[in-house]
Amino acid sequence: MKICPIILAGGSGTRLWPISRAMHPKQFLGIKNNNETMLQATARRLSGLRAQAPITICNEEHRFFVADQLKKIDSLGPIILEPVGKNTAPAIALASLEKEEQDPILLVLAADHVIEDDIEFIKSVNNAIPLAEDGKLVTFGIIPTKAHTGYGYIKKGKKEENSYKVKKFFEKPSAKNAKNYYESDDYLWNSGMFLFKASSYLKEIKNYRSDIYSICLNAMKNKSTDLDFIRIDKDLFSKCPSESIDYAVMEKTENSVVVPMDAGWNDIGSWSSLWDTNAKDKNNNSSQGDVILHNTKNSYVRSNERLIATIGLDNIVVVDTKDAVLVANKDQVEDVKFIAQQLKSKGRPEWQLHREVYRPWGKYDSIDSDNGYQVKRLTVNPGAKLSVQMHYHRSEHWVVVSGTARVHYGEEILDLVVNQSTYHGKEVVHALENCGDVPLELIEVQVGSYLEEDDIVRFDDVYGRN
Repeated sequence: MKICPIILAGGSGTRLWPISRAMHPKQFLGIKNNNETMLQATARRLSGLRAQAPITICNEEHRFFVADQLKKIDSLGPIILEPVGKNTAPAIALASLEKEEQDPILLVLAADHVIEDDIEFIKSVNNAIPLAEDGKLVTFGIIPTKAHTGYGYIKKGKKEENSYKVKKFFEKPSAKNAKNYYESDDYLWNSGMFLFKASSYLKEIKNYRSDIYSICLNAMKNKSTDLDFIRIDKDLFSKCPSESIDYAVMEKTENSVVVPMDAGWNDIGSWSSLWDTNAKDKNNNSSQGDVILHNTKNSYVRSNERLIATIGLDNIVVVDTKDAVLVANKDQVEDVKFIAQQLKSKGRPEWQLHREVYRPWGKYDSIDSDNGYQVKRLTVNPGAKLSVQMHYHRSEHWVVVSGTARVHYGEEILDLVVNQSTYHGKEVVHALENCGDVPLELIEVQVGSYLEEDDIVRFDDVYGRN
């Protein structure tokens, strides 16, 4: 029986701010390896299994990240869009209902986990397959490497072949309890990865949380497809309780078992956990980018663009982006989420957006702004086209830096090359596309009384945006 992977790609990853932000969270970034995002690493890891293309579950805002990144590694499968996040139990129910007729074994994975040893990962999954075929709901427990307070724990019950009965789940413990769990042989870290037949999960969620089951069932009955995406009934799903699979099913069912895994797992939930998994220098520092360290030890220093130089630091995290710098004690990085919350409460954009913003057609970088003007650098991918649109409050001046731009003004078409420019005023309907086979780079100067992104009226869009 082929496995159908389910990749959960929601979440905002606020504890990894300022790299991870609400509109571009950690699962879509190369946190460990800049050549491969965490989502891509998760999908690639499946190549060692007899597996179908994955079902990925994400929210509306992230749909193009998912589609684009999975297309690039030839792993694109159905993408279910959650109109609102409701935690893991409903998300997995949606995927199970989508595959109910075929009833495959579902391998539920988070898009933002790091696994260093793919061979051990595959071995643990293969050990669990007979259990899933027998109707068990399998969770994977990570063999602890230290007394970690940032993970939940699973207490092992009676041993059964390659697994143990799940005796009890425990939330993130105190330091004292974590030490006791670690020193005992009875506890495993709760990985948040699962394996079971679609029918097994639906039976249990219907039994223990019939409210979640019924809402998900009816929401899927009213589903529609749009490009690569499956859209469910928003009004119905919005009424669904928010609940984790642990609380909704795994703690209640008599059929839950845990299979141990020792595969170098880490959920990269904070900057200290990233430091844990990275290579260190002789002073126990982990660094990335243009970094000079002097008399610095036990620290994590990351530069995405400019030079960072440190002197006399110990146990410190320094993370630099184009528009924000984080400096924190490595023992207090769990509190980074409170910085993101403060930014959000003050209406500042840094909690949600990077200065460099990705779009389905490419990206833009807000280079400069002041009262009445804004300057952006646009990168348009080969073959991509921006929507046919207009603006009520701003005019735009485009200067081509590299590549060839095709500009549409109604029935008029202009082809512009390097150092050529064009201008359109307020309420002029226009469109931009890259008909070449190299990225198009241009400078956009906006002038007007209101320059926010919601001053866009779209008349036609190949990506299905309103």
